Amino acid sequence: MLKKLQSGLLESNSKNSSSHYTSVAASAYHCLVLAWYFFVLYSLAHLRTEERPSEVFLYGGQWKYLTVLNLFLQAVFYGVSFLADVLRLIKELRCAKCVISSRDLLFSVLAFPVSTFVSISFWILYTYNRELVYPKSLDGVIPSWLNHTMHTAVLPLALLEILATPHRYPAKKKGLFLLGCVSFLYVSWVLWIYFVTGEWVYPLFASFSPAGLGAFFISSLAIIICFYNFGEFLNRMIWGDSIVILDYKRKGK
Repeated sequence: MLKKLQSGLLESNSKNSSSHYTSVAASAYHCLVLAWYFFVLYSLAHLRTEERPSEVFLYGGQWKYLTVLNLFLQAVFYGVSFLADVLRLIKELRCAKCVISSRDLLFSVLAFPVSTFVSISFWILYTYNRELVYPKSLDGVIPSWLNHTMHTAVLPLALLEILATPHRYPAKKKGLFLLGCVSFLYVSWVLWIYFVTGEWVYPLFASFSPAGLGAFFISSLAIIICFYNFGEFLNRMIWGDSIVILDYKRKGK
């Protein structure tokens, strides 16, 4: 009986130790990626703009571009993820529950689908005709490494997050509704900028008729919904239907 008890205690301690090291590794990873996105945003904010390309207009600043908004979104997500990791490490589990819920919602509805959409759609259009989304004149303003950071690295980092951490996806209707609302807000922002300035955020939009532009926006929404479903599929395939559960009552004693 005593041997069984000792064996059980050793197994429990081993699991707790493994869980602790996993949490430490996750917090270190999220901290590093957060610092990386802060560095990228800082670099983007301090670009030399004395010779501004004619395709770039001032209204809305950098915040009119989905790419830049996505970088800010990723920084917020990894900040929330790091906070959740720290709260779990210091056993502030009641606070961690709320932060983890926010983290999972942010990742599932926005961070993964938007990163995937930004990366894939950019490189498809860039390959077809770069002048539609990223005129050659920008090469003299934005370094190549920064371009790849904004449009390439965001996708593998999003995929790595799925591999590193299980996320609880919301009910399908709720997730798609929130994604649709955010998409509508961005499209409204793009249309408002055109109404005020007479300029399109992306040269691509100028090639469409009003009906064609509407069809393009609807198609883009359908694509980003597919990326949402793809993220949910990957999460389930890797982690099963398991959900991160914190036993507050037991650990709080």
